[in-house]
Amino acid sequence: MKQCQAIFLPNELYDNPIDWEIAAADQLEKNTIDNLLWSDNEYTPEVSFSIAHTHKNILLKYNVSEQYLTARYREINDPVFKDSCVEFFIAFDNDDNYYNLEFNCLGTPLIAYGSGKDNRKKIEKRLAEKIKSYQLIKNPIANQSSLINWELVLVIPFEVFAHHNITTLKDRVCKANFYKCGDDLPEPHFLSWNNISYPSPDFHLPQFFGGVHFVS
Repeated sequence: MKQCQAIFLPNELYDNPIDWEIAAADQLEKNTIDNLLWSDNEYTPEVSFSIAHTHKNILLKYNVSEQYLTARYREINDPVFKDSCVEFFIAFDNDDNYYNLEFNCLGTPLIAYGSGKDNRKKIEKRLAEKIKSYQLIKNPIANQSSLINWELVLVIPFEVFAHHNITTLKDRVCKANFYKCGDDLPEPHFLSWNNISYPSPDFHLPQFFGGVHFVS
């Protein structure tokens, strides 16, 4: 399974999505989400992510280049996976349960916790609202020969992970996977960072998670 590092940024000024992105731009490793899954047409958006952490947040950035862009859902815990969507699933301390954090290109979140696809408990809206996001869509008018490039920068407070008492992530290795999808786009697609060997679409398979090392 793939492994990646999340660097530590000590300055809490980086609670602002743009501040931490600028400050850490040269330090952040880009990781490619390039396993195309359950596809009949080979349509493959270009997607990468970078991850870091502070004393109280996980910092996450996605870069996406795709042919279509859809953003219909605006309310917390709407089915954003039907839009142009990126996702982050993480399990702490070898827990069989894990969090799924899903965001459309507007930053609208869907967040839940549980042990499988059909056993999810939504995170309270008041906690999801604490996530800060910044979205940049570089060329929103596309045609058949051009790609839309968009970025999503996220600051995710530890308190969002409500079923764990996380005070620091320094030196911890967590199981995680990162995804790109768009169930209702003209070209539906499913991409993952760590490959998933399963016959039908399902991101909720922690046995295929990789590792994230939150360095100190």
